[in-house]
Amino acid sequence: MTDTRRAEAETNADEPVTAATEPSAPEPDPTEKLAREAAELKDRLLRALAEMENLRRRTEREVADSRAYAVASFARDILQVADNMARALQTSTAELRTNLDPGVRALLDGVELTERELMKVLEKHGVRRFEPQGERFDPNLHQAMYEVTDPTLPAGTVAQVIQAGYLIGERVLRPALVAVAKGGPKVTASPSSANDNAGAAPDDT
Repeated sequence: MTDTRRAEAETNADEPVTAATEPSAPEPDPTEKLAREAAELKDRLLRALAEMENLRRRTEREVADSRAYAVASFARDILQVADNMARALQTSTAELRTNLDPGVRALLDGVELTERELMKVLEKHGVRRFEPQGERFDPNLHQAMYEVTDPTLPAGTVAQVIQAGYLIGERVLRPALVAVAKGGPKVTASPSSANDNAGAAPDDT
């Protein structure tokens, strides 16, 4: 062995032996990372837009309710005036009016005109009067004061309206005070209404 080969062999023997390194994991695709971040941002944006839309609808509903029912307390007090006018007019029959003094008759005509104007003003603000004579008793709209025996009316029918009821918007401002018939034929639902009720979804409220 020549001196040159001997020197190369000694040099190679002095170098440390290193273990073979495993191949490193591939770098993540930046496109996929950006796509995930874009999807997350889109989901957040859609959620924020949905919350804003719900808030807008809720605010509009609350504003509409406040406008519709802001006069409820005042209107409820005015109903006492309307009741007194109605009682005054109920006592004056057509026969009685013909025998009244012209001045008294004119006074009653003025009361009648005032009552009509009062009803117009109440209706302008969403307050409506209802008298459920002959209708089926509804505990959501009517308050039963007593029962009367009337075989000509189905049981559970409003036989007499003692005091008119009032609605404001879709809510009951004051229920109608009524007398309910008993002893007559039972009220049965028609086949069409029964089918409608069968197909209707139950009310969870």
